[in-house]
Amino acid sequence: MDIVYIEDLRIETVIGIYDWEREIKQVVSIDLEMAADNRKAAATERIEDALNYKAVAKRLIQFVGESEFQLVETLAERIAEIVLDEFEVAWLRLKLGKPGAVTGSREVGVIIERGERS
Repeated sequence: MDIVYIEDLRIETVIGIYDWEREIKQVVSIDLEMAADNRKAAATERIEDALNYKAVAKRLIQFVGESEFQLVETLAERIAEIVLDEFEVAWLRLKLGKPGAVTGSREVGVIIERGERS
């Protein structure tokens, strides 16, 4: 299995359970690994034969930027659904972080894996 990845994609969004968090935008950080077979793209050098990480990133920037979830767990699940469904990815590993959410830590968040890893 080959992996296409996006690392530290930072997007501003409304996220959190507290009243003050519902009134501001905060940054979330996304690390995403996606299963892909890169052999055809490597042979043809055609973006149409590759998992287009720019298209994935643009879609996530649009979705996350417009979202207003309370929990990072919910946002992570929705991101995973988009990538699996819209980009025909069989497996992904997603790390969704919320920088500065806990005093003394750089970041907190969740890591999820979805789909079949081959």
